[in-house]
Amino acid sequence: MSGGVPSDRHVVVVGGGIAGLVAAYECARIGVRVTLLEADDRVGGCVRTGQIAGVDVDTGAESFATRGGTVRELIDELGLSDRVVEPSAEGAWLAFGNSAAPLPKAGVLGIPSNPLADDVRRIIGWKGAIRAYADRVKPVLTIGTERNLGELVEKRMGVAVLENLVAPVTNGVYSADPSQLDVSRAAPGLNNALTVAGSLSGAVATLRDNAPAGSAVGGFAGGMRVLVDALLDTLVNYEVRVLTATPATEIEYAGDEQWRVHADAGGDEPESLVLAADAVIVAAPESVALDLLAELVPASDAQAAPEAPVVDIVTLAVDSALLDAHPRGTGVLTAASARRTAKALTHSSAKWPWLAAALDAPHRHIVRVSFGRVGENSPLDGLDDLQIGELARTEASALLGVDIAARDVVETLRTRWVSTLPRAFAGQTERATTIRDAVTRHPGLDVTGAWLSGTGFASVIPDAAAAAARVRKRIVSEVLDGE
Repeated sequence: MSGGVPSDRHVVVVGGGIAGLVAAYECARIGVRVTLLEADDRVGGCVRTGQIAGVDVDTGAESFATRGGTVRELIDELGLSDRVVEPSAEGAWLAFGNSAAPLPKAGVLGIPSNPLADDVRRIIGWKGAIRAYADRVKPVLTIGTERNLGELVEKRMGVAVLENLVAPVTNGVYSADPSQLDVSRAAPGLNNALTVAGSLSGAVATLRDNAPAGSAVGGFAGGMRVLVDALLDTLVNYEVRVLTATPATEIEYAGDEQWRVHADAGGDEPESLVLAADAVIVAAPESVALDLLAELVPASDAQAAPEAPVVDIVTLAVDSALLDAHPRGTGVLTAASARRTAKALTHSSAKWPWLAAALDAPHRHIVRVSFGRVGENSPLDGLDDLQIGELARTEASALLGVDIAARDVVETLRTRWVSTLPRAFAGQTERATTIRDAVTRHPGLDVTGAWLSGTGFASVIPDAAAAAARVRKRIVSEVLDGE
């Protein structure tokens, strides 16, 4: 018993990704008994580690945004502060046409604060830069006049900025075209800055001036699995029952504000489990969550989302002295004019010094090549492993500007993700709010996850903590009412 909450109060968390682990942690820390169900044979969700050439590498999420400070608070609570690292300051490049150049630094989602800056002109040319600078002399913008990011950028700065600067960034970050994104969600604060500055470039400059100093992202020496392992260890200390390979199959209202969660334990002949609970937090992926909630959430509230992107990450271990100088910094984003199949590349061992130090062969490098965008079939569909490896190698060669021969590739590792539709996707915020409201109308039932909060730890962790807080508040209120 802790904080006056009886340990016989039971919360079931469905889903063992970061959202589920955080929700379980936030409930268990006040003395509530918690059971966590995960369908996969491991927890962690989008955090996944694979071994390639004898080293562990992130094959999913590789960093966290530092905005808001929520992630850092959790890190400090878990005693991981000394494991936090910043990426290399080299920065990423952009592939466009038949060229490549460092991605301009003074921008937001690729929108430049100074269209006439040398690093901007190098990519969009004088003609594109002058067209973009016209944004400064156009009639002033007012809040809410444009929600579509693509339309806003094209209208104010022209096609060159849209296609060669902004689209590569949004495709890399969200796997989506700018025209599919909501301004207020993709670039929080930009609408208010537009009103103050009167121009798009001025608004971007305002946002950058007000941004806190330091790196916008962080990681862990050893990879993002460090966070998952620490959360799991903490749950064990709180005596949370973590059941992997145990998918929830039904959530049933048992009456009198009580719940029953049905699940299948693993094995050739799954054992059916029925867990009685005072509260249930659903932290599963969207399709699983909506199936479980189908009897409780009206179909009109659970309207179908646009198809989420399938993202393939092909990790290569490469032995090449030509990569020692990091010819494209920490990685490359691609503009449509580059006519590349890959949407992005991360030179992981250039980006993360801890990873470079872990490699035990001279001139060895780890490179991640990413494929897949919203509304498109994966270019890897129908290819066998050899063909996938060859495509990733040729894309890496082109994007890095270095001839990587087949004999230079030591090992290849492919990871496929059915990515979560970003909250910045037009209409997704309203849809998520409608679904959550429908779920939380049921006492003791809550829902969280990237498909509701938005992708990235800085969005997922506070959302999961808020769901747990709502459940905790109800349980504590019931205890106090019963005294």
